[in-house]
Amino acid sequence: MDMTAPDFWNDNEMAQTKLKFQKALKTKVEKYDALISKVDDLETLCDMALEEEDDSLEPEVEAIYIETEKIYAKMRLETLLTGEFDSNNAIMAIHAGSGGTDAQDWAEMLFRMYKRWGDSKGYGVRILDLQNDTEAGIKSVSMLFEGLNAYGFLKSEKGVHRIVRISPFDSSGKRHTSFSSVDVMPELDDSFEIDINPVDLKIDTYRASGAGGQHVNTTDSAVRITHIPTGVVVQCQNERSQTANKATAMKMLMGKLIELQERENKDKIEDLAGDYSQITWGSQIRSYVFHPYNLVKDHRTGAEMGNIQAVMDGDIDLFIDSYLKGESINESNE
Repeated sequence: MDMTAPDFWNDNEMAQTKLKFQKALKTKVEKYDALISKVDDLETLCDMALEEEDDSLEPEVEAIYIETEKIYAKMRLETLLTGEFDSNNAIMAIHAGSGGTDAQDWAEMLFRMYKRWGDSKGYGVRILDLQNDTEAGIKSVSMLFEGLNAYGFLKSEKGVHRIVRISPFDSSGKRHTSFSSVDVMPELDDSFEIDINPVDLKIDTYRASGAGGQHVNTTDSAVRITHIPTGVVVQCQNERSQTANKATAMKMLMGKLIELQERENKDKIEDLAGDYSQITWGSQIRSYVFHPYNLVKDHRTGAEMGNIQAVMDGDIDLFIDSYLKGESINESNE
């Protein structure tokens, strides 16, 4: 395979993009070579077992076959990631919705679920902003998933997530329904530029809270940026300085505006208008039912899983796979 980037990327200003392009290609080639190697091992072992009529090799053959099948399924799924920013890192923001303390606890459960998913996939997971509640759970959290195709996979999780359970905060033991929203945007590298009018930005600084070093609660290092035309709000407090927090918050804002631009099919950022910070609670994408039965169901694809504990431990591949396959079918029918 030709590992040379296209000619229009040979300019020095695009060096970072060129390196990213080459790294992505190299990773794909390495994955393909690993798959071919597994297939060769499987064929060799099968031939050996047949020639020697040795049934004792069956467990080893089965194990290699299952592993090969998983690698193939993952590579096949990655072919569905054809969006411009699918290969990018992902920034995820979780916000507690209606439901009071239950919703804040639910937001923390989702935070744990996605962190475990990221860890299991080998992604670097870094917290950018965390707003704890004094009673229980979290009000909101923003985190960065660093690794190839993070945004391509996690974009399927954008929307309202609903939980039905016996509330641990209700002494009468009644069943409660709570909601939290999940927003996902691509992280854009420094080579990507979009035109944002500084007049459209409201930048506030405040004192960071939680773990973070001696500067916490002593300097206004945390940064909140509001894009006035759309109402989009981003914030960051976990970097070491106000300057670093502002830079990270601007990356978050650019990613969100690009995501909105694509969703609204707009050519320019300035064509976007309206308040995108609100969530319509009747439009949940997925329900997690803990009572009176155990079931996680995605309302967009119909995908279901009864092992709800496995899902809460980060096993969400079924829902991601179903979403990506569904989107691929929709695009082919257009």
